[in-house]
Amino acid sequence: MASDTTDGAERVDDAERAGPAVRADGAERADGAKGPDPTGEAPADPPVPLHRNRDFRRLWIGQACSELGSGAAGLAYPLLVLALTGSPLQAGLAGTVRMAAGTVLGLPAGALVDRWNRRRVLIGCEALRAGAAVGLVLAIVGGWASLPLILVVAVIEGGAGALFGPAQTAAVRHIVPAGQLPTAAARNEARGYAAELAGPPLGGALFALARWAPFLADAISYVVSLVAVWLIRRPLQEVRTTRPEPLGRAVRSGLRFVVGDPFLRAVLVLAPLANAAFAGVFFVLVVVLLQRGTPPAAVGAVQSAIMVGGLLGALAAPWLQPRIRIQTLIVGFLWVITGLVAAAAFVPGTYLVAGLLALAILPSPTLNAGMVGYQIAITPDHMQGRVDSAIGLLAQCLQPLAPLLGGAAVTWWGGRGAFLVFAGILAVAAVVASLSKGVRNLRPL
Repeated sequence: MASDTTDGAERVDDAERAGPAVRADGAERADGAKGPDPTGEAPADPPVPLHRNRDFRRLWIGQACSELGSGAAGLAYPLLVLALTGSPLQAGLAGTVRMAAGTVLGLPAGALVDRWNRRRVLIGCEALRAGAAVGLVLAIVGGWASLPLILVVAVIEGGAGALFGPAQTAAVRHIVPAGQLPTAAARNEARGYAAELAGPPLGGALFALARWAPFLADAISYVVSLVAVWLIRRPLQEVRTTRPEPLGRAVRSGLRFVVGDPFLRAVLVLAPLANAAFAGVFFVLVVVLLQRGTPPAAVGAVQSAIMVGGLLGALAAPWLQPRIRIQTLIVGFLWVITGLVAAAAFVPGTYLVAGLLALAILPSPTLNAGMVGYQIAITPDHMQGRVDSAIGLLAQCLQPLAPLLGGAAVTWWGGRGAFLVFAGILAVAAVVASLSKGVRNLRPL
């Protein structure tokens, strides 16, 4: 990756694309809104709506294709290993390696994103992932695909994803105005839920057609994303005028910023608890359904039905956010989710439980989008990458323990008790949010 930070891309003066407006002093605004900076003067014109922001549309569509391809390949990896080796253990290893690469590289990747040119990082990551997927396709077609090769491709995918994620999050700040960041994050949530729903079935269907087909689709999706990023003409970062910190110090300064901000400090408590609780609830649901004799295919259908609730919530999030204060989003929705998960412990029947859990997950995209949008807005541009990667890593830190806790709870107290355990964890998060000064004192974007 190149380490220079100049963007070199041609700047296009196009009002329809909500390009950087020009201030009275001739300088460009990074937030994409028209008119002077908010220094007491009213802006000349309102920001261009997201649906008319060409650069946001390009990034969104490119990532929609990329995430759909990744979802298809995510299912195809274990299927391919099973077809080659017949070993479920080795099939699980491929998925674990793919996720572990992204986790291990998360913190240094965020610091590197803050040092490097974001446009080149985004394009380079997509080119690298496309090349790796094409290599795997050629290996499958040629009959020399093997577990070591699949693991190498999985590491490349996971590592490049660890760089791409924070670079994309940081770039959004320069594509949409600050006030539209929560709405942009909500649309990204909807994209993620849609890809999560459509990706695995697509991967299974393509794999049934040909073993190499889902990986070719994955490669094509990365090329589409690459072209979409390349077509974005506005700068994706501020010009760096100071020498970057050493990598280790940069990582530590990002962590200090997160811990030092009251709101982000609250997120570090709320996000791990909520994420672990949801992971545990889904695990308990699967165990309980299997104990009741539900066929595995039906278990998968129940999970998909619950995820539809998340997709509907993501579609509703842009409408909800302007109408509900972010404090209310965080505190109120956590209490609502707590009540729904607790109610799921007592209702009879699979479909009623699935319906309650679908309602519980419905507000999650609005909550996530509000928190992510606020995080992007308050983080200095030169720290976007490391702050995003630090929060992302720490927010997932308790999830690996959720299946273990869920299994123990089902063993000791049964399915009802296990649901109540995770409802209790959500209740702790709701109490923390209710008492947190960092949440109560949020200033409007």
